[in-house]
Amino acid sequence: MKREGGIAVKRNYEKKLIEVSRKIWDYAELRFQEKKSAAALSGLLEEEGFSVTRGLAGMDTAFQAVIGTGHPVIGILAEYDALSGLSQEAGVLEPIARAGIESGHGCGHNLLGTGTVGAALLLRDYLEESGNPGTVVLLGCPAEEGGAGKTYMARAGVFDGLDLALTWHPAGGYAVMTGSMQANCQAYFRFKGKSAHAAAAPFLGRSALDAVELMDVGVNYMREHIEPTDRIHYAVLDTGGSSPNVVQNHAEVLYLIRSTDNEKVKALYERVCKVAQGAALMTETELEICFDKACSNTISNSVLENVLYQSMLRIPLPHYTEEELCFARRIRDTYRSFSMENDLALSFLPNVKRRVYAGKLAETEMAQFVVPHEHLDVYIAGSSDVGDCSHVVPTAQFVAGTATPGTPGHSWQMVSQGRCSTAEKGMIYAAEVLADAVKTIFENPELAVQAKEEFLAVTEGKPYVCPIPADIKPHQQMRE
Repeated sequence: MKREGGIAVKRNYEKKLIEVSRKIWDYAELRFQEKKSAAALSGLLEEEGFSVTRGLAGMDTAFQAVIGTGHPVIGILAEYDALSGLSQEAGVLEPIARAGIESGHGCGHNLLGTGTVGAALLLRDYLEESGNPGTVVLLGCPAEEGGAGKTYMARAGVFDGLDLALTWHPAGGYAVMTGSMQANCQAYFRFKGKSAHAAAAPFLGRSALDAVELMDVGVNYMREHIEPTDRIHYAVLDTGGSSPNVVQNHAEVLYLIRSTDNEKVKALYERVCKVAQGAALMTETELEICFDKACSNTISNSVLENVLYQSMLRIPLPHYTEEELCFARRIRDTYRSFSMENDLALSFLPNVKRRVYAGKLAETEMAQFVVPHEHLDVYIAGSSDVGDCSHVVPTAQFVAGTATPGTPGHSWQMVSQGRCSTAEKGMIYAAEVLADAVKTIFENPELAVQAKEEFLAVTEGKPYVCPIPADIKPHQQMRE
């Protein structure tokens, strides 16, 4: 790893990190099932002298790796889960599924997790060479995609001993995130009816599928009467069978409900539950509501955001070959209808500035600038369980260019690019930025104090309240 003004290191880790990132891309393991991915990351850290603890917060694929002593104690958050339904070959310009693989890294978590490990290795070297006090805690956080791994970790007190936490996320550009992402909760609605011959004696049956359909219709009628920032999504998981000549005696739908904070999510969830109860009454079916998971809105921190921004300016951005830029141009042609303004790197900007920087991104095959940073109180559509960590300790994150600007998240194009050299260059940059930011705080510990003061002012000193009920366990409600 070469850098100008960044963190000094003893060894070059690029080859090793790229190898691990590609393995995790290949594994493409879903939430709570990331055994190979977690082993690859934690195993590498253990080999490099970190003290590793596995199986945190009741999750087999959660781990922590610690190096150093004394304060500040800085957490670095890693993710490594994939998304279902996004099987895709790497480095191609059309949607081609991988044989025998149903999932794919449509959010770049193979890069995210590996990049944080790269930062931890750089910081290990820094602490050894400098002799300065400070502790790095790399936290392997499973199931960000629909599982809220960090929420369970927050509930278990995993973040309590940190002074602060930092992380990053793949995107189409370079920027420090600010504002707040949405809180959410997720629940399964399972209806049980009575089967019957749909032609000879339908009056003897009670259709669970009818209940699911009526629930979905009722929730859709709610949309006029919810706040503009609210979001309600659903997926029908069980239609009760494949024969239309049998009244379906079981059916199931999964709902994901979002709003701007935990209290609003809770109120919206209760309204959705009432609709489900009404559907059960109308169809004379039984209803079981199984709460699955939740995560909190994010609390931003201007002190840490500025540290990250200064590090992003210090670390040189990647350079690309003509072959890499040619591929970027060609894959961009596959999503021309997607608005550049939706890139995660611009998601926090006010509308006018978003349009300006979207225009600048559109001029490049791969982003060539860091979006100027300003701490803002803005709302960002979408959710992340990083929010729960941010309710426990001061937390900040940035995004780095691992895909062509404007690449839609959770798309085959994102998966295709995630094992390419352009993505890996963005990952290495992110590792260096994280390491430089943590080094800055180690050498200026008053920054950790200032970040904590801001955190306490924003939260008004109120303790964290986990949005997942105490009796709900990770993976408890999922059907295998």
